[in-house]
Amino acid sequence: MNILEIKTELEDRRRGLEKRLTLIDTDLSRELDDDSGDRAIETENDEVLIGLEQSGREELKAIHSALDRIEKGDFGRCVLCGGDIGELRLKVLPFTPYCIECSRVTA
Repeated sequence: MNILEIKTELEDRRRGLEKRLTLIDTDLSRELDDDSGDRAIETENDEVLIGLEQSGREELKAIHSALDRIEKGDFGRCVLCGGDIGELRLKVLPFTPYCIECSRVTA
């Protein structure tokens, strides 16, 4: 497992999420249309954006934690059992703090 590649991927992902969250915040801060029909559509859109913002912030927090684990030298070790997370799992979810066994327990 190449930690430098994973760190670069996480940093790129972090930057992309930060840009997306900024755009979502900008969109959510706009005034709603005076027309009630348009306002209803905008409100529905805002609900979707709020969900995207929430999941984006959770992923951003997980990315920051993964970057911290890289800096501390703990990356690739499960935060619960201390076991190996596994290279394939880290390729799919590079910010996961759990091995496959512990992820079943936390779900």
